[in-house]
Amino acid sequence: MLFNLNPAMNEVLSTMIGNFQDGSVAGKVQFGPAWWFNDHKLGNLNQILAFGNHSVLGIFVGMVTDSRSFASYPRHDYFRRLVCRQLGEWVASGEYPEDYEALATIVRGICYENAKNYFKL
Repeated sequence: MLFNLNPAMNEVLSTMIGNFQDGSVAGKVQFGPAWWFNDHKLGNLNQILAFGNHSVLGIFVGMVTDSRSFASYPRHDYFRRLVCRQLGEWVASGEYPEDYEALATIVRGICYENAKNYFKL
């Protein structure tokens, strides 16, 4: 999992991870969620956009938790809301089909299933 502290590197990292995929695991090398100085509304949205534009957003493992686990619950909720907001904007603008079953699969994946599968939990 690659993290960056400089949001100007979002596009670089989100494209670079494609160089290290071998098909053994979906999203073997991941662009981690916005972290530290980027862990705010715009930082999260920019990271989601970069991943969605240059990689496969549907395989993203989503938000992570650290030693602030109890305090991370609101961060996870906020992150999920931002993911849904961005997907909704893509649907509203015609960039993604209004297929609620597919959208639900993507959201469930990003918010739970992908991390569960990636980390073999």
